[in-house]
Amino acid sequence: MIKAATQRLTDACLTRQGFTPPRPGQSPSPAAEHKQVEAALFGTGPAELSITLPTGYVVRAHTDGCLAAAQQRLYGDQSRWFRASVIVNNLEPEAAHTHRSLAEVRDQHHADIADWRRLRAHALATATTVPDNPPQTGISRP
Repeated sequence: MIKAATQRLTDACLTRQGFTPPRPGQSPSPAAEHKQVEAALFGTGPAELSITLPTGYVVRAHTDGCLAAAQQRLYGDQSRWFRASVIVNNLEPEAAHTHRSLAEVRDQHHADIADWRRLRAHALATATTVPDNPPQTGISRP
């Protein structure tokens, strides 16, 4: 449900900017348009969100772009969702890297997991209000 709502929100955002949302199996757009669609979808410039994992990997994300807007709407706080989801999605690599059991790592991140669950519950509730066919009007691309 959340994935479908994210897709609908990002599609509507891209459409408002004058782009055709990309689909698997669709013939690729020209390189210049592909870069514009990618920028509209994922954001541009330096990433505003960043977290360094215990494995040493750094994960970054933008707060602009259609995906960020969809996350903000669904989760209510894109920054909190970014942090919680990156941590929760990397519990197993952290356990392997630190030579601890997954249960120990989960215990250490109890607050992060609880935050992830709260944000996900918010997104599930919000996803039911995302229209199946959002309006195709709004900002046009330059």
